[in-house]
Amino acid sequence: MRKSTFRLIQPFIVLHVIIIVGIVGYMSIESASFIDALFMTTISITTVGYGEVVPLSESGKWFTIFLLITSWGTFAFAITRITQFVVSGEINQYFKTKKLMKNIAELNNHVILCGYGRNGHQAAQILKAHKVPFIVIEKDVELIQRKLKEGEDILHLEGDSTDDDLLRLAGVERARALITTLPVDAQNVFIVLSARSLNHNIQIISRASEAATVPKLKKAGANNVIMPDRIGGTHMATLVTKPDVVEFIDFLSGEQGHSIHMESLTYEDLPEILKGKSLGDIENWNRTGVNCIGIKDPEGRFLINPSDDTIIIAGMKVIMLGTRHQIMQMKGNFS
Repeated sequence: MRKSTFRLIQPFIVLHVIIIVGIVGYMSIESASFIDALFMTTISITTVGYGEVVPLSESGKWFTIFLLITSWGTFAFAITRITQFVVSGEINQYFKTKKLMKNIAELNNHVILCGYGRNGHQAAQILKAHKVPFIVIEKDVELIQRKLKEGEDILHLEGDSTDDDLLRLAGVERARALITTLPVDAQNVFIVLSARSLNHNIQIISRASEAATVPKLKKAGANNVIMPDRIGGTHMATLVTKPDVVEFIDFLSGEQGHSIHMESLTYEDLPEILKGKSLGDIENWNRTGVNCIGIKDPEGRFLINPSDDTIIIAGMKVIMLGTRHQIMQMKGNFS
């Protein structure tokens, strides 16, 4: 961005430098006023050929000769560069990039999606359906341009996701999660290491192609590791044994289930009046129709369909199911 900015303003810097040199030269050599010095400099640079407003001494004539020779080349260079920027569309690209940087700077609690292949694109569709802000990092420029031409509106950065500076530019310090879907496991390990070192609290979800890479990714700092091939096979087999259950889960998690929402509610999210109370008390307090489908205890174990008399203590998380409106209403009650 800085390099592009310098290239854009470089012709104007050259013009200003030659103008300042001319003004200072005429004011010091011929004791001209500022407006006379500016006029003499302008007609010399533009080669208009108006008459001199200041009688020139021999030194002044030599300075004018120098100014004419140098300014002709610099002025031609500046005009050529400006015309080139306009014709090539580089100015439009500069302002688009500036707007992109502004949009990225405004991101907070967002998701960084590394890679926009099949898995990355699918993840983006789900995030978009659930209105979760995200930014894509993809080094395949043609892929991004093709998706944009197809009408997809995605906030993106072009480059290598393994670059720490690019992760910082994507706001990794402010992000809530990072998903890396690159097909090469070594690159995913590198990204996980970098992201974890830049943000200790970020949730990291990584793709893995080989089972041997899973423990390495976990050790590098990934919270969850997904093997798409294994999940795909399991999913297809489960569709045979439990088709209705799988279709229902797909409905909840897919784009078509955007009105259905699951939310994790921590002990800290509860108002003081409900801390240490039973699950039944929490569900019935200003009831919105949201139901509890599970609890995660402080040790990380899940309890499915817990009873209403289960006491919610510090470190627990309650998994709630309801419509998006019901979830938002519940959060409003608790806040």
